[in-house]
Amino acid sequence: MKMKAMISGAVAIVASLALAACGSSSSPVKKDNWSSYEESKKITIGFDKTFVPMGFEEKNGQYAGFDIDLATTVFDKYGLVIEWQPIDWDLKETELNNGNIDLIWNGYSATDARREKVLFTDDYMANLQVLVTKKSSNIVDSNGMKDKVLGAQAGSSGYTNFEAQPAILKDIVKNNEATQYATFNEALIDLKNDRIDGLLIDRVYANYYLQQEGLMSDYNIIDAGFEQEAFAVGARKADTTLVEKINTAFKELYADGSFQKISNKWFGEDVATDAVKNK
Repeated sequence: MKMKAMISGAVAIVASLALAACGSSSSPVKKDNWSSYEESKKITIGFDKTFVPMGFEEKNGQYAGFDIDLATTVFDKYGLVIEWQPIDWDLKETELNNGNIDLIWNGYSATDARREKVLFTDDYMANLQVLVTKKSSNIVDSNGMKDKVLGAQAGSSGYTNFEAQPAILKDIVKNNEATQYATFNEALIDLKNDRIDGLLIDRVYANYYLQQEGLMSDYNIIDAGFEQEAFAVGARKADTTLVEKINTAFKELYADGSFQKISNKWFGEDVATDAVKNK
């Protein structure tokens, strides 16, 4: 009996330790971690590796884009090396709050719904949701999407707006729903092959992609009717020092011209918001 009791006790201890380990690996991070970042000299940023020109994977496997360059320059100021982590964009907030990444930085629109889940930095670039259609479809405005098939990226602010403001598009498109895609690349392929009639997408992505592919003359870029948005960096609610450091860096980089240099490289113009310009 004693032997059985000892074995049972040992099993219980092992089970308890296993449960504790599992719990700690998935438990949310709820403290200001700036001292940890400074100590480790690194920070992990989650991004959608297909979101041109903000952050994407080139054919050689290297990561490039406006946000890649901007984030690298920001953390160079603090002596931190970035570990870029491609993520499923639909799970970005979950990845952040579970501690798998430290920041969401990749054309991330600062919306009210997202503010409930993350702490945002200052806005650094304006954005707008647009509707992209083929010119051959003769769809030249949102009303032209009546009974047509709409596509959107899962987890995108465009899809969130579509669901939250049905009178703009949802009430008129086919089945009152949007086909969801993991990436805009997949959605654009379906648009090209007429499997969808229109795509709700970030203007910055649409402009860059169509220009790079030489397709501007074949597609319409239409204002979808939603309010203008702005890109910001998303952190965990407790990471207030990290957000303060990024905001400070934005202003310093604009003051010394580094921000404008990166902006001109990717967009040919200064895309900084007034918050970055410290106005």
